[in-house]
Amino acid sequence: MKRRDLIFRSAPAGALAAVMGGNLANMLGGIARTPGRSSAAENPSRRPPADKIPVAFVISDGAVMIDVAGPWEVFQDVTILSRGTTRADQTPFALYTVSDATNPIRASDGMLIVPNYSFADAPAPKVVVIPAQKQPSAAMLDWIRHAAPSADVTMSVCTGAFLLAQTGLLDDKAATTHHAAYVQFAMQYPKIQLKRGARFVDEGTVASSGGLSSGIDLALHVVERYFGRDVAQTTAYQMEYQGRGWLDPNSNAEYAKSFQSTPDHPKCLICGMDVDAHTAQRSAYHGVTYYFCIDAHKAIFDAAPAKWS
Repeated sequence: MKRRDLIFRSAPAGALAAVMGGNLANMLGGIARTPGRSSAAENPSRRPPADKIPVAFVISDGAVMIDVAGPWEVFQDVTILSRGTTRADQTPFALYTVSDATNPIRASDGMLIVPNYSFADAPAPKVVVIPAQKQPSAAMLDWIRHAAPSADVTMSVCTGAFLLAQTGLLDDKAATTHHAAYVQFAMQYPKIQLKRGARFVDEGTVASSGGLSSGIDLALHVVERYFGRDVAQTTAYQMEYQGRGWLDPNSNAEYAKSFQSTPDHPKCLICGMDVDAHTAQRSAYHGVTYYFCIDAHKAIFDAAPAKWS
């Protein structure tokens, strides 16, 4: 399954360190692991200032690699020299992956990731990262709902916004997602104010980013929230990342432009992708032919054609 299918098949329902060595429990220091959810006494917000900030990447089959690896690289590259004399002391974030089980999951185009924890024994996070992926399990949604109240921010990347929306945490708030999923997201979640053309949207305890590389910018923004602009800028410089989207959430304005399908230039009704009228999936409704780039988008239309025509 190609990246495009992984990104957009996640929406309707809803990491270069893929196999980590070493002992993550040691890296996390005194942060308690809790079976499923944490008590107030185990809430990591009570940690001493020198403790690591735990960052949980919630993954399942179909997780899009750049959605995971981009923010992962940002958080792992943050360095605060005043924290100590060793690299281990100077890095403020402790990163881990969590899934339904610790069996390998298949990410973009089959890359295998071995989750560090299951939802039953994962440390309570202060940052939750939700990439685009396939349909989430009930256990995943429940874990996110119970982790979010004690976290500083729960953030989605790309169509991970659909997963975050399913938890109810975005209700009556603003959010964004991949530009090709704007229409579908707005129709599926009318309680959420969709911001088209936003690189990311920060609502305090929840945040969302646009597609794919936008997750890097939201992660840098979160770093800035914790440690200030100089640290975030130094992190971006260390990564040789010259994107400026983390400094301007409105920098995705290009993607706010509406699209129109014409007989001479047909586009997928759901996402706006160019299609070949001779080979594309199609459906007819009230005498009009509509085209689709993938089977999943045709299925969305066929389920309720009046909403899209």
